Amino acid sequence: MKKYKIGILGAGHIAEKMAWTLQRMEAAEAFAVGSRSREKAERFARAYGLQRAYGSYEALVEDPEVDLVYIATPHSHHYAHALLCLQHKKPVLCEKAFTANARQAEEVIARARQEGVFVAEAIWTRFMPFSQTIRQLVDSGRIGTPMTLTASLSYPMATKERIVRPELAGGALLDLGVYPLNFAFMVFGKDIERISSACLKTDTGVDAQNTITLAYRDGRMAVMQTNIYCVGDRQGIIGGDKGYIIVDNINNPQKASVYSSEHRLVDEIHCPPQISGYEYEVLASIQALEQGAIETPEMPHAETLGVMHLLDGLRKEWGVRFPDDE
Repeated sequence: MKKYKIGILGAGHIAEKMAWTLQRMEAAEAFAVGSRSREKAERFARAYGLQRAYGSYEALVEDPEVDLVYIATPHSHHYAHALLCLQHKKPVLCEKAFTANARQAEEVIARARQEGVFVAEAIWTRFMPFSQTIRQLVDSGRIGTPMTLTASLSYPMATKERIVRPELAGGALLDLGVYPLNFAFMVFGKDIERISSACLKTDTGVDAQNTITLAYRDGRMAVMQTNIYCVGDRQGIIGGDKGYIIVDNINNPQKASVYSSEHRLVDEIHCPPQISGYEYEVLASIQALEQGAIETPEMPHAETLGVMHLLDGLRKEWGVRFPDDE
C-alpha cells in the first residue's frame, strides 16, 4: 500500500498533535503544511520533519503530491478552507465542528458530492475502535437494559480567543459539546423525541455553560453538560437495571468500568495501546480513498449534517449567533 502524503492546513496546537501522530504512522506521513505565515510554516515543518512548508493555504492545496488535506483551523474558517480544497480536487479531513452552521455543512458536502471528492469530519471519537467496544458492552446485557446516560466535558478555556469570539464560532457547544452529543449518539442512537436545554453566555454572547437533555422515544434519556470555566470529570455513565458502566474520558476513552447493581466493580475493559487516537480518523480516510468512497462509515455525511442541524437548533434557542449565520 502507498504511503499517503498528508497536507496540514493550519499550524496551531491541533495541527501539532496531528503532525506528531503522523510521524509515528506507517500508512501516512506528515508531508506538507500551509499557514498564513511562511515563517510559522517553516518552523512547524522543521519541528515535525515535514518536507514542504507553504506561506499560504492556496499553495498547500495546489501541491500535486498532497493526497489528503487535514484542516486544523478555527471552526469559523472550515467552510472556506474545505471549499478551497474541493476546488482543487483535494480530499478533506476537517476538524470538528465541521463548519460554523448547517447551511455551510450542506454546501461543503454538496460540493464534495458534485466533484466526487472525499470529505469527512474529523471527530476522533467516532473512529476509535474502543468506542465500538463501549457500544458492544452496553448492548451485551451486562448492565441489563440501558436507560440513562450522562456525559460531561469541561476545561478552563475562557481566556482562549477562539473560544470567546463569535466571529471565530466560539463557545462551549461547538468546541466541547459535540463530544457528549456524539457519545450519546454512539451509545443510544438518534431516535430522539424531544430536546431540552439551558445555557449561560459570556459577555461576548457565546455559550459558556450548557446542559442538554435528549429524551428518546423508547423512554431512555441522555443528559450532557459542558462549560469553559472549570476542570470536569470527563466521564460518561450508562445506567441499566442491573448495573452501570463508567467511561473514564468521553473525549478519548481509555477504560470502561462495569459495576453491579450493588455498586461493586465487576469488570474493567481497557483501550488497546494507541499513538494519540488521531490515527484512526486518518486510517479511515485512507481506507475510503482506497475504495473510491467520498465519505466514511464511521462518520457519514448524513450524520455530520444531523449533528450540525442539532447544534444550530440549540444555538437558536439560546440566542447565540455567529456572523456566518447571516
